[in-house]
Amino acid sequence: MKKSKKRKLNKKKVFITFLLFISIIFLIYSINNKSNNNSEKNTIPTSADNPQEPKEEIPQDTTITMSVVGDIMCHDRQYKDAYNSTTKEYDFSYVFSDVEYYLQTADISVGNLETTFAGKEVGYSNYPTFNTPEALAYNLKRLGIDVLSTANNHSLDKRYKGLESTLHYLDDAGISHTGTYTSEEAQNEILIQNVKGIKIAFLSFTYGTNGIPVPSGKEYCINLIDKNLIKKQLELAQAKQPDLICVFMHWGVEYVTKQNASQEELADFLFENGVDVILGGHPHVLQPMEKRSITLSDGSIVDGFVIYSLGNFISGQKKENTKTSAILNLTFTKNGKTGKMSIDNASYIPVYMYNISSGTPQSHKLILTEKAIADYESGENTSINKTTYNNLKNALTLTKNILGEEIH
Repeated sequence: MKKSKKRKLNKKKVFITFLLFISIIFLIYSINNKSNNNSEKNTIPTSADNPQEPKEEIPQDTTITMSVVGDIMCHDRQYKDAYNSTTKEYDFSYVFSDVEYYLQTADISVGNLETTFAGKEVGYSNYPTFNTPEALAYNLKRLGIDVLSTANNHSLDKRYKGLESTLHYLDDAGISHTGTYTSEEAQNEILIQNVKGIKIAFLSFTYGTNGIPVPSGKEYCINLIDKNLIKKQLELAQAKQPDLICVFMHWGVEYVTKQNASQEELADFLFENGVDVILGGHPHVLQPMEKRSITLSDGSIVDGFVIYSLGNFISGQKKENTKTSAILNLTFTKNGKTGKMSIDNASYIPVYMYNISSGTPQSHKLILTEKAIADYESGENTSINKTTYNNLKNALTLTKNILGEEIH
């Protein structure tokens, strides 16, 4: 009995010892695990510690393209040409069929509207006081136009109501606009377009309104070229911290293919006050373009670009050189690290406003100058006669002489 009892006691001792051993091991493990956890919390993980940790993204540069067209005019011969007597509607889309690709594929396309959409009830009219079928607004939208300048010498052709109606139709078509307004609040609300994350401020100014008085009490309705107003508008634009400031200027002397001293002085003034891009109109013919390096007041250097006139995009004018124009293509890049903008490239596509034959429906059409020349020479285009072919060659020479080589 004593021996059996002793064995039982020995077994009990062994079991208790085993339990103590297990408890000690568990306690040591718990202490070590807690210490490791605290150590990990106080240590910044590295990609070597955790190969799955995502690397910090390097900011990427952003590049955009802007296509620019010149004066969009509409004489009576144009809207009569666009009229369909069967449907009793106007359609200008055929005018742009050869060039629409270039405007629709740009990141943003802009131009100068040099007519009014005062409405059918006012009566469509020709020079000197334009009123164009509003169908053109919708055709321009389908063409790819995103922004139109509305400040020019024909803005008040149908007085304030015509100006107001023009903006209404542009809004309805979905085209942004700058330069004319229906309130002081609207004038001070600078147009900003966000293009792939790049903010562009657009402003517009004109030298005058062909002697038609700006209505008293509604001076806000149009931006005239006045340095105090320009500075005020630029300050409002800069407060929005845009990446680019682009200004349309309606200036210069009609039918002269070179800028004058006044244009040059105003361009200097605009650049000195923070403008990056100046797009000129009004002369109805091409004038030179140039890229500049601008030194700002803080000593930093930025790119600047000016084209003094892009001539007519579409019109019924017949004066010398008024059928010759170009689609201007600008390329901008925003540096992902610094946010600095650069103007990388300024190129152009020569275009020509062609009247196929008088009295033929849909005869007024924009054509690509170089392609039309090549098609005539290859025999592919038989609608162009020898006289038109020679006119196209002269137009191409003129375009290259005025605008020069592509700018980098």
